[in-house]
Formats: sequence, C-alpha cells, structure tokens
Amino acid sequence: MVKKSNKDSMISTVELGRAIKRRREETNMSLRDLADKTGVSASTLSRIENGTGKPDADNIARLTNWLDVPIDRVMKGKSKKDTVEPVVYYPHEATPEIVEAHLRADKNLSPETAKSLSELFRVAYSQFSDSEKK
Repeated sequence: MVKKSNKDSMISTVELGRAIKRRREETNMSLRDLADKTGVSASTLSRIENGTGKPDADNIARLTNWLDVPIDRVMKGKSKKDTVEPVVYYPHEATPEIVEAHLRADKNLSPETAKSLSELFRVAYSQFSDSEKK
C-alpha cells in the first residue's frame, strides 16, 4: 500500500484551517462547540487549524458546509501557470472572503503577498464597515 504525503493531497489544509479558525473566532465558538455543530472531533479540528491534520472527505464536506463555501476554495491549484483558474464563491459570501479568493487566484502574486493583502483588506474592511454603521 502506497501512502500519500500531504503534498499529494488536493486539499490545502492550511487554507482550510485558516478559514475554520477565522470563522470560529468571528462567531465566538470553541473547538468543542464547533465539534458539536459539525460532527468533526475537537482534536481533528485543532490539527486542521494548526495545519497538521489531514481531514478525510466526510470531514472536508462537513467543514466546507459549515463554512458555507464551495469546496474549490480549499483545493490546491493544479492548473498550469498560463491558464486562468476560476474563482468560485457564493453570492451571499462576505466580501473579505471573495477578495481573498481573487487575490489567491492572481498568478502575479506570491502566496505570501496574497495572504498579506487579504489580511490588510480584511482589517480595513472591518474598520470601515464598522464606522459606516455608526
């Protein structure tokens, strides 16, 4: 039996973990709360958030369903450099998530730059959207 490494996985555990942790913190949920809600154990959730876990298909489905994002969002790009990958999102998805997906799909940006720009946008969006409510 040949064992696949994490590099062979089509799922970006790091991206999935970041999305879970961010949404969990935004909704003030503990790992146990999320485990109860999704049916994914708290220990598995912790490993995914830390980028060390390798979730199975059922857990991926449960978590992307809870996140309410298309599974494409957490899949690693397998396309050639000169082809354009579509950005998939739901119309009700929050603007910062949509912007992040576009930045990650931009072939002119390194993953680190896309992540930094995404965080910068997220902070600015939160700050300005809060000031608009006042």
